[in-house]
Formats: sequence, structure tokens, C-alpha cells
Amino acid sequence: MNETGTQGNAREVVFETREVTKIYLMGEVKIHALRGVDMELYAGELAVLLGPSGCGKSTLLNILGGLDVATAGTVRYRDTDLTTAGERALTQYRRHQVGFVFQFYNMIPSLTARENVAIVTEIARNPLSPEDALELVGLKERMDHFPSQLSGGEQQRVAIARAIAKQPTVLLCDEPTGALDSKTSVSVLKAIQTINDELGTTTALITHNEVIGEMAERVIRMRDGIIHDVRSNEQRRSPEELTW
Repeated sequence: MNETGTQGNAREVVFETREVTKIYLMGEVKIHALRGVDMELYAGELAVLLGPSGCGKSTLLNILGGLDVATAGTVRYRDTDLTTAGERALTQYRRHQVGFVFQFYNMIPSLTARENVAIVTEIARNPLSPEDALELVGLKERMDHFPSQLSGGEQQRVAIARAIAKQPTVLLCDEPTGALDSKTSVSVLKAIQTINDELGTTTALITHNEVIGEMAERVIRMRDGIIHDVRSNEQRRSPEELTW
């Protein structure tokens, strides 16, 4: 198992944010989604960003992933300042460094699981084969099935396989179990844990579910657009041990 977050200062910092703010304009109204976020994410760790809806965690994840830009502050990915990067650089960053998993699976219904994953591997620099990616998430026997033939949990695991097939250095998961029941959620969380353990992918998972935080190295709790507290789990629980 990876080192705990209490040892994190000895590890490579993959993300560093300083005084990050994000303001959205809704007509003449300013919505302060982030209000000065300072945070680090370390190489190879699995961190859970925990907080209620509207606390800013999805906004922060989108900024880390290059899908959005901060209004102010700095966001560094290793030696790259994402806040000053142009659109071309951000596109390359998203394409080659980041895997995204969202609450909804975004499968192409006319393609098999294998073909849905192959869409990514065809444009990646050094991809896993679709077969290897699907085997990692426990779907070796289902790779020639269409989305309509797969359960919600299986479709989400295909989405995870698709995200990691390009071998990203970072996996960003936005409420990946939000549309699933607890039993199905465990299979999805197990797939995410396997990716983190076997590929060493830095993984940030956002959720409003307190229990999921128990599988993380560190739990970063957000409230009202700021980091409220950060704690390390001295004893992490496996996904199979989680109940809610």
C-alpha cells in the first residue's frame, strides 16, 4: 500500500494550488465557487475531496483537470503553471496527463465495451490495450458486450477503463458512485483502488459520502469554497469493508 498522507511531504507534489478563487457571473450576480484554496496532491496517492453539494469540490476538480481556469491564484501541475497555460497547452495536458471519470458514464451505445475504450487508445501516446484496461477493472469477460447489456456499475467500470487506458498520471473522479447503489458502488471503488495500487496513478475522488473517505490516504474536506480541514487515515479500509 502507498505511504500515508502523514508522510506526504517526502513525496513528489503533483498538484499545488495557492489562493485559488473562482467567481462565476450569473447576470449581475457574482457566485464565489472557490474562496482561496491552498492544497497539495502527492504522486501516487488516493485522496478524497469530501463535502456537500455546492461546496466547490467539482469546480476545484475541473480546474485541476484543465477543464476550467481559476479566476485568481495559481495552480501548478508539477512544473507547469496551469493558470497561465494557453488553450493548446491545456488541450495537450488533458489529452495526455489526465483521466476523467464522471457520475454519468457517457458510453456510446452502438459500441461494445472494448470499442468504447479503444476510442481513447487510438489517440494516446503509450496506451494500454483496451483488453488490458478492461481486465484491470474486472471486465475481461464482458468486453464484447454493449452498454445496454451492462449494469450501471459495469458501465462505470468501462468508463474507468477508458479513462486509464491512455495511462494518465492523474485520475480525477467526480462523484463516480453518485448514481449507484451501495453494493454496486463498492465494485466501482474497488476498480479505482486497483488502478491506484497497480498503476500508481495519482487519484482524486470527490464525493459527499463520508464513508468513502475511509478508503483514502488523505481526506480533504471542503466547505463554502475553502479547504476546511485535511486528515490522514492511519488505517485505510478497503472498498469491500465500506457500508452505508
